[in-house]
Amino acid sequence: MIKMKNILYSGVILMLILFGSCKKSVFDINTNPNSPTEDVMTPELLLPRILHRTAARMATGYGDYGGWMGYWARSGTYGPSTEPESYNITNTFQAGDWSTWYQILMDVNTMEVKANEGGQTFYEGIAKVIKAIGFMYLVDQYNNVPYSKAFDLASNILPSYDKGDSIYANLIEQLNDAAALLKEAKIVDNPGIEDADIVFGGDIQKWIALANTQCLKLLIHESEYISEGDAKSEVAKIVANGAGFLNSGESANVQPGYLADDGKQNPFWNTYKTLYTGSSANQYWRANNYVLDLYRNNDDVRYKYFFSKAQTPVDGNDYYGYNYGEVVIDPDQPKAANSSDVSGPGLAKSATQAQWLFTSVESEFLQAEAIQRNWLSGDAKTAYENAVKESFIWLGVTDAVATAEDYLSSGKAIVDWTKASNKIDLIVTQKYLALTGINNFEAWVDYRRLGIPNVPLSLSPSRGSNKIPLRLLYPQNEYNYNPANVKKEGTIDAQTSKIFWDK
Repeated sequence: MIKMKNILYSGVILMLILFGSCKKSVFDINTNPNSPTEDVMTPELLLPRILHRTAARMATGYGDYGGWMGYWARSGTYGPSTEPESYNITNTFQAGDWSTWYQILMDVNTMEVKANEGGQTFYEGIAKVIKAIGFMYLVDQYNNVPYSKAFDLASNILPSYDKGDSIYANLIEQLNDAAALLKEAKIVDNPGIEDADIVFGGDIQKWIALANTQCLKLLIHESEYISEGDAKSEVAKIVANGAGFLNSGESANVQPGYLADDGKQNPFWNTYKTLYTGSSANQYWRANNYVLDLYRNNDDVRYKYFFSKAQTPVDGNDYYGYNYGEVVIDPDQPKAANSSDVSGPGLAKSATQAQWLFTSVESEFLQAEAIQRNWLSGDAKTAYENAVKESFIWLGVTDAVATAEDYLSSGKAIVDWTKASNKIDLIVTQKYLALTGINNFEAWVDYRRLGIPNVPLSLSPSRGSNKIPLRLLYPQNEYNYNPANVKKEGTIDAQTSKIFWDK
């Protein structure tokens, strides 16, 4: 975290760039003709805005996946949301995610090009890391997407689509390049980096660790697709740079100087907890009974940190959830105020808190799985138990380590290493329980690649035979404005068409 006096180092212009993206802003350089143009935007000015928008998208853009994955459900104050709850998604579902990521990635590409031209290898390396994150999200939802020609608008206004597996392979190469660039970077050659880097404050080793962790995440996502030999070879390259991974207490968090003010609050808080006016930001999403019962039935106190007590409990039930897609006709059923919101005290601490970008918790679970797969050296049991402990610590559970150790030694099949016949399943199940509301997207990825957990299907009467979608349909705008290229992808079915790594 950087000092407040440095956060405002470029005055009003930088603050507008940083916070303008919290809502529709006249300072969006991609869409507004009156905004700063590309030729005057330096890496120093672009980076804070990119980091803020990336973290905000990752933390707040995937509520529906929280519903699909048994984390969240619609409160009794609202009627059915037919499209997501029936799984009968259309070309408009999540269309904003496509456009938002490409807007962010256009800025990233601009920063990367300018940094390369100016010999600013720190900025260039960071750009490659963020590009890998953004395109991972696109591939993991759509499979084949515009990549190699995506930003060459002068020559390719209608970009062709690259294969998802080829994009992944190139992203891994780009992350290796990023680590090399960062390793040789010098602060003096990258003007303003210590202030513009609102994640690590110019700490090169932490950025290499983030690049390494993101690279491991890509490999884990394609665990059922890539060969063991290729995976081990790629992991060896990561280990060779010596920076390691994000470990305990080393989460990548974005902090531009969030304020309890209009458009300047922490994104998660502003979306799911409280507006700057003091009003509730979210009456819709509430705890899902599936995950709530997994916690309570296994003496796992973390539900008290992922979810909040009901403002107005009914019959003394402080923690009340719903079943995803269920239509309850009883007008006296508990409403939003009588149920548990999804911004518990472990997630939503204040309007000014830093916004997580990549948590130490997720990193430690990725490492545990890599060790169990024999891709990475170490003791898998120790790595797994450390990951569970890190979840309790990250959430701020009272007496976190002792409480986690009691949980690990409880003999419950859902957590006991010695009782698990399939260690990968155990690791991913506990990863699922550690990322509730933190990373709904990652839970959907794990569900598709491994079938874990076996979440119940929606109870929506409109569901029919539909299953949880395996991918999204391309946005309608692609068919409107880039029809020749998108039609080459053939007929896409959300329930049967798969991402390349989904075996």
